[in-house]
Amino acid sequence: MEAYFPPPMANAMRLSRFVNPLIGITLLLSLVACQVPSTLPAADAEQTALTATDPAATLTDSHSSEAAPDFEVVFPQDKVNRIEITILPENWQSLQDNMAELFGAFGAGENNRGGANQPGGNRQPAGGQPVANGLTVADPDYIEATINFNGETWEHVGFRFKGNSSLTRAWKNGIMKMSIKLDFDQFEDEYPQTKNQRFYGFKQLSLGSNAFDDSLLREKVTADVFRAAGLAAPHTAYYAVYVDSGDGLTYFGLYTMVEVVEDTVIQTQFSEDSGNLYKPEGSGAAFVDGTFNAASFEKQTNAAAADWSDIQALFAALNDPSRLSDPAAWRAQLESVFDVDTFLHWLAVNTVMQNWDSYGQIAHNYYLYHDPASDKLVWIPWDNNEAMRTRQGQGSVNLDLANVNTRWPLINYLAADEVYYQKYVGYVADTIANVFTPEKMEETFSYYHALIQSYVTGADGEQKGYTHLASDRAFETSLAALNQHVAERVRLAQEFLNSR
Repeated sequence: MEAYFPPPMANAMRLSRFVNPLIGITLLLSLVACQVPSTLPAADAEQTALTATDPAATLTDSHSSEAAPDFEVVFPQDKVNRIEITILPENWQSLQDNMAELFGAFGAGENNRGGANQPGGNRQPAGGQPVANGLTVADPDYIEATINFNGETWEHVGFRFKGNSSLTRAWKNGIMKMSIKLDFDQFEDEYPQTKNQRFYGFKQLSLGSNAFDDSLLREKVTADVFRAAGLAAPHTAYYAVYVDSGDGLTYFGLYTMVEVVEDTVIQTQFSEDSGNLYKPEGSGAAFVDGTFNAASFEKQTNAAAADWSDIQALFAALNDPSRLSDPAAWRAQLESVFDVDTFLHWLAVNTVMQNWDSYGQIAHNYYLYHDPASDKLVWIPWDNNEAMRTRQGQGSVNLDLANVNTRWPLINYLAADEVYYQKYVGYVADTIANVFTPEKMEETFSYYHALIQSYVTGADGEQKGYTHLASDRAFETSLAALNQHVAERVRLAQEFLNSR
């Protein structure tokens, strides 16, 4: 049974069913070092050889928007990348002032280093009233930074901290390890030389702090599981992050680099990337009838067009009275605007793994992409650091979906339809048979645990003020907890299937 750390070529071959074939071919060619397929035209073969040997061509590929995203370099599965971020003291002070304005004085909250057992957000029982996350605030401002990686330098890069509960808790507890967003052409208006600057084909990248996760594995492995299931989801990799804000390089800790959905996920995992992309959050993002508001569906693409007709069409189709009077007509109408099959597949995988911070608990942590090829909205998962967690009490969706009420209509209405419920049940069976198996997950957890251990614990690992771990032991014992969780979830899923 294959675990989730395949070689780069296998990663490229496992692209989602939505992948753009032309981009997929480009990615495959870029991953074959100095190898030219026999079917490649002679002119292209010459260019490939030039790119592999010419330093100027290599520099262009690392910074140019013309180069295809290089997943092998940016998202390696067999090593921890090192990235250095240099920020001028005056810019660092500006960042600190902005953060203090948003969250208060640094370290002014309770002195609590723990993260994994104290998740944030507005916890509520599954099926409870969808509400906006009370910790949502304006994004911190971007400041300029210089990035050093792989022997090359990127200047005038946009740098800011990001997050909701994880960001607030870290700042108030005096922990400098906060999630980071990088935008490589954020300041192109001020510095024309950085126009369309890219990082090996990537415009933006997200560095997750792994807050609330003693294992530092959940964000990475959960995304891998979604992609292995055939769902569109970000690529991930580990980075040792060093920051120099004027006093020399300081180790900020081990981060998970996460591919940004509005950047390369829709570019490489769909046949077209020109559709509307939304990042829903708030009271309207649960799709309860009558709750649509544009503020709950922030546009990540095509933002200048004040048009939410595709989202409104989903509201109308989902909540149409024909759901009860003519289910076949209701399904046809819903499927004309929404990729129901992808949603049911995501719901099955997500529910088997158990996720405490996704749709069904809080109305956020997903994207909707209006795929021009199908003319349907497609569900894309995001922010998985609270997946695969065992916790007492209410808050996650039950495997039979029975604890989700009409305040989460995307789950409740589909579960009430026998045709859709049978599809969901089939995806649960497929998940535990082929994707989320104890053997595969145990091998995967062990591999990445060993890969990152020296970057997390010990003398060279994360240090006080730059870690969410209460102790090194918390990291060491997290592996057994993950394996136990998987075994229990598979057992419960099998019980559910047997009861059908």
